[in-house]
Amino acid sequence: MVSAAHCATRLRLVIADNGKVNKAALEEIDGVKGMFESSGQLQLIIGTGTVNKVFDEFVAITGVAAGTKDDVKAAAAAKAPIWKRALKTIGDVFVPILPAIVASGLMMGLVEALGKIDGLNFAGSDWYAFLDTVANTAFAYLPVIVAISAARVFGGNLFLGAVIGLLMIHSAFLNGWNVANAEQIYKFFNMEIEGGSPYLFTGDWAKVAAPAIPRWNLIGNVVSIQRSGYQGHVIPVIIAVWFMSTIEKWLHKHVPEMIDLFVTPLCTVFATALVTLVVIGPIFSFLETKVLQGAQILVSNPFGSGIMGAIYPWTVVMGLHHMYNVIEAGMLSVEGGLNTWMPIASAANFAQFGACLAVGLKAKNAKTKSVAIPSALSASLGITEPAIFGVNMRFFKPFISGMIGGAVGALVAAFMGIGAKAYGVTGIPGYLTIDNAGLYTIVLLISGGIAFVLTNILWKEEEKKKPAAVPAAEIKVPTETVISCEAGEVKAPANGEVIARENIEDETFASGVLGDGVGIRPTAGYVVAPFDGEITSVADSKHAIGLASPSGMELLIHVGVDTVAMNGDGFDPQVAEGDQVKAGQLILNFDIDKIKAANHPDTVVVLLTNADDYNDVKCAGQ
Repeated sequence: MVSAAHCATRLRLVIADNGKVNKAALEEIDGVKGMFESSGQLQLIIGTGTVNKVFDEFVAITGVAAGTKDDVKAAAAAKAPIWKRALKTIGDVFVPILPAIVASGLMMGLVEALGKIDGLNFAGSDWYAFLDTVANTAFAYLPVIVAISAARVFGGNLFLGAVIGLLMIHSAFLNGWNVANAEQIYKFFNMEIEGGSPYLFTGDWAKVAAPAIPRWNLIGNVVSIQRSGYQGHVIPVIIAVWFMSTIEKWLHKHVPEMIDLFVTPLCTVFATALVTLVVIGPIFSFLETKVLQGAQILVSNPFGSGIMGAIYPWTVVMGLHHMYNVIEAGMLSVEGGLNTWMPIASAANFAQFGACLAVGLKAKNAKTKSVAIPSALSASLGITEPAIFGVNMRFFKPFISGMIGGAVGALVAAFMGIGAKAYGVTGIPGYLTIDNAGLYTIVLLISGGIAFVLTNILWKEEEKKKPAAVPAAEIKVPTETVISCEAGEVKAPANGEVIARENIEDETFASGVLGDGVGIRPTAGYVVAPFDGEITSVADSKHAIGLASPSGMELLIHVGVDTVAMNGDGFDPQVAEGDQVKAGQLILNFDIDKIKAANHPDTVVVLLTNADDYNDVKCAGQ
């Protein structure tokens, strides 16, 4: 099973191999009115109203993700430039896990701030230890939840994805954050930067020994694995799971079904583990070293600090930002030393806060707003992952605006010469360690303010264009009766040529398995209620509406054929489920030109779905 979805009448299944489906058994299931294959989908005809419940139960039992609408989106996305597809992939991975990291981010910011308050002694309390553990869980095990979400995006097995995520932080490895810090401290204090080191080191700091990190030598020194984990990393996890999913899908196609169950998972996990720990991991370890070396050189002058303020969010994306503690520790190791790195990081983080807040305030989409506002709050406390991954990088222009704001803020901070007396916090909690609160406030206002203003100028929310509403004066209510039975009459819900049910451009509708009725080739883009009654359903994709009359007639009005693939684009329902309507009342606007441009027939299908309950159903055009 690849994916599942439903329209107003059918359960649509995308299966890896339709030849393995017992179609005869499916057709015998009570409630299945028919079955056929179309466009690579196996479609089970169930009927309006019931199909929603069947779909929900099907998803609950199988755990399969909805696919048809996503497939349509993916096909459109495939035409975009590669950098846009990469950003979209990161967004698709992070959006489902945002609740976890937003909650953790907010709690982490608050707990760290409380721990830095002098005289409170909160950092040494059991409450601090408990809250800190709860707060950082999502980030401590971030590779696991990222791996699971990435497996869903790339079409891999979610549990194999979880295994790869767990592997990258396995207890057999040293904690990645600690290893990175130990390595970088050694390199940092033994590095000779051309023109002289920007800092002077004395005392024990100058005696740091090279860290002894255990390795597994699989084939001598040719194939060797450094036993350090990947806590906090994102990109290597996504790449590893993409590799895993690619191998898994290839093996499913080529391994005989009899041995597929154990051969495919075994080979997939082994190959992915080897490539991840031998190739992908070392590449990112190399990047960590180079980024830290570059950062050390840049922060030795104000303009270099400005550059670091701009590129800092990219190092967050790559999971490399945790190693900057080494720079901060070096600055503070000198007698009377000042951590001038903290204002740079704060400027970068607060700029992402400003950009994210602008999105939250400007967005009209309720879902976007509900993600952006709490993510912005988290960023203001120094935890920017929710804002960067969940909002700013998804829309990209806010991310770029944040980079600009961070660059200017970091430049100003460097010229001011402000710094912190400790490290570990940025943003608003940074007030607890900064040496000049007034100047720090100016830096935050500049960086966050520039990002906020630029985002408001550059970013525009993409809204699906709704079909133009037809003025009430221009609505011509049809008077022709298209269906009649002992329970009453159904007037035409749309203006146009009425055609017999058998001539509808869809075999399901034409066959009558969903009920008797007619098709209407519309001349105007609106639908009106064909009788007084109640709205019983409005399809998620907005193209189909169900109605019931007081006498018991159940009607389906389905605009276009296969228009579920349009995912609501070009449709604007004027009613909601449960609404009472009067005959002739406008219930739906639709765009005929968009339907035709999408290569779908625009026929309005009108079916009495419970026609079998009546003895003498008459339909126009027959």
